[in-house]
This record gives sequence, structure tokens and C-alpha cells, in this order.
Amino acid sequence: MKKPQLNTLRQWIGAMLLIAVIAVPLLTPINNYFSIPNQIVTTSTNAPIEVPHLGEHVTVDTTNEFVQAIDTSVFHATKPGTSELVYEVSGFPIKKVNLSVLEDLKVIPGGQSIGVQLQTLGVLVVGHHLVQTPDGTISPGETAEIKVGDVIVKINGKSIKKMNEIKDYVVKAGENNEDLNITLKRGNEMIETTLEPILDDKEKEYKIGLYIRDSAAGIGTMTFHEPESKRYGALGHVISDMDTKKPVEINEGTIVRSSVTSIEKGNNGIPGEKQAKFSVEENKIGNITKNSPFGIFGKLDKSITNGKYDKPMPIALSHEVKEGPAKILTVVEGEAVQEYDVEIISSVPQKFPATKGMVIQITDEELLDKTGGIVQGMSGSPIIQDGKVIGAVTHVFVNDPTSGYGVHIEWMLQDAGIDVYENQKEAS
Repeated sequence: MKKPQLNTLRQWIGAMLLIAVIAVPLLTPINNYFSIPNQIVTTSTNAPIEVPHLGEHVTVDTTNEFVQAIDTSVFHATKPGTSELVYEVSGFPIKKVNLSVLEDLKVIPGGQSIGVQLQTLGVLVVGHHLVQTPDGTISPGETAEIKVGDVIVKINGKSIKKMNEIKDYVVKAGENNEDLNITLKRGNEMIETTLEPILDDKEKEYKIGLYIRDSAAGIGTMTFHEPESKRYGALGHVISDMDTKKPVEINEGTIVRSSVTSIEKGNNGIPGEKQAKFSVEENKIGNITKNSPFGIFGKLDKSITNGKYDKPMPIALSHEVKEGPAKILTVVEGEAVQEYDVEIISSVPQKFPATKGMVIQITDEELLDKTGGIVQGMSGSPIIQDGKVIGAVTHVFVNDPTSGYGVHIEWMLQDAGIDVYENQKEAS
């Protein structure tokens, strides 16, 4: 009774083995077919365009003359435009790939150490304090429900730009026993509140119980500038207030030349830091018009040089970045820009803007000896691979200062107002 079942089982096993034997040679072509992208975006000066090879009986043709075949799976574009790569078997199409060749875009990489001075949009609230009264202590700011991170943009309907403008309003309202009408910016919301100045019993001054700030300063590294428009990008990450940890909303800003005076080396758990000096009044090289998750942006007053790569270089899109060796440009002493070896550990092809696109590791023994790896102030150092600007250093791994994140150059260019995909949009 059990023999027929056993025979049936053997037949099934035999059939499965036969299918497996037949299927194995087909796995590679099948995998190659599914690895064919639906769209390829590249630049006119890019290396040859490679697509998966499906075998001798499958041909790949182009629909435009400006895309020329080098061999059965490698092509070269002679100018910008759009085309299709069509896989065919005996003249029958089995797959189409949309090809967009972008306008040649070149930028000059930076590497220079820069000083950054930001003037906030309004006056930023960074904390509360207590005011001494005969009846005890009170914080008028907290009573008015003003929060850390709020920006005071108006008092009594008048715009506020600097901290010293607030004192006169506080004294006058206090002496007249009046409240202040405050307009706050909290995120994207505008809020109205009233604030009562209180006479401090100890210091005999009217106070509002708020710690405030109207500017921020620091150092970083220039990433690139576009020689014709003078637009630049630097830092590779947003500037946040050190107390509120929120992005600084800027009214105006300045970048200046900076000189590195010393390096505090990083260790596991403690990031290192560049020490530098700069003067906001002197050596101004440009303005700041934008502070975004991808860095600071604006226009240079004039072109600047780094002594290493002072001619325009092509850029690489995120999907063109490869794991392997690369270089960074940065300053570790004075104002001299130096080139150092790094390794791209991983890179994520990104269709939409994202800040952490690459993981990089410092491999240069000289740089490791001087800094211990990535240090604060190195943010914005341009990353160069195969003769192309691919992005910028942004963050260090706290537990491994030799490694950190990088941002892809295309997102910095976008926030600088340089549209990498302009001719693709026009074509579509």
C-alpha cells in the first residue's frame, strides 16, 4: 500500500531535480534581465554607459545618434539629450531603458577653512531665568508661555533684529507699568502673547526672564563654488543653535577667510575639533543667504583658490559614486589646503534629497596622525573620486572618529540654486 506513494515521491523529487538542472544555466540571464534599470541618468562627460549583458542573441540598440555603441553593452553619449536603449531578440523588443544625458556641469572644489557669522531672523530665545521679587522668584517669559527655540520677531508691532533693541522696550514698559505685545515665530507658526517686565528686587532693573541671542559664529570648510554665478556651498549640514539644537533661521550672514591654529585630536566617544581664528570685519569673501540641512549657501564676492584644484571639475551623481578610494581637500594648519586619502565604505543612490548618502573612512596616515580622523570644522571638505566632485564630509561617528557621513554633491548644488537636472526637465 505504501509502495505507490513512495514511487510518487521519487518521481516528484526527480522532476524537481530535473527542473533545477535546467534552470541553473538560466539563472544568470534572468538575474541580469531583472538588474536592467528602467532609467539611466548620466552626464555628457561621464565614463562609458554600461548596461547588463544578456547574451549573444540579445542586442541593444539606441534611438538617437548622439548615443553611440562601443560594444554590445557599452555606450557613449556625445552630447546632452534623451534617448532609449532597447533590448531586442531577433528584432523583437524585450526591454526599454530611458536614458537622460544631462548638461555638462562643472564646479571648482573648495577645501578652504572659513569663518561663519550668522545674524538670526529676529532674536532667539535660548533659555529662561528667574527674577527676584518681594514675593519670591518668577520668570515672566515662562508665564507668557514663551518657549526655548522661539524667535521674537516683533515687539509692539515693531520688527526686532538685535538683542540690544529689546532693552529699551522693556525699560519703557516697566516704568509705565505696561505689558509688551510679543510676536513669536515657533517653527512655521506665528504666535501672539503678552509679556510683563518685572523689576528685579536685587539688581533694580526691569527684566523679562529670558536668555536671548541674535547671532551665531563658528568655522567650517568650503565645498565648492560655481565660477560663473559665484554661487557656493559649504559645511554640508545645517547650522543649529548650540542651546536649542534647532536650525538657525538667518536674516543675514557672512563668510570670511579663516586660519587653523591647532587641532584637538578626536578619540573614541569624543570628537576632535579644529581651532581657528578669523575676523568678521576683515577678509570677507561672501554672504550667506540660506542655512539648510545640506549646508550654508550664498554668493562669493570674488573667486577663491585652493592651490590644488583651481579649475572647474565635473560632478558625479549619487548613483555614479563607487565604493573604494577617494580624496578629500581640507586645512589642518594655517590656510593651506591639502589633499588626503579616504575610502568610500558605502554610497546610497538617492532619487530624493537625503543628508547621509555616504559612509567614508579616513585612510591617510598623515591626517590620522594630525587629527585622529574627522574633526569638527572639517564639515564641508569636498570629496573627489575619479576626477569628479562627489560630495562633502558632514558628520563624524562619535565612537569611531576615523569614519563618518558624507552628503552627495547634487543635493548641495540644488540648495545653492544650481539645477543639475534642468535640461532633463526641459526635455520632458
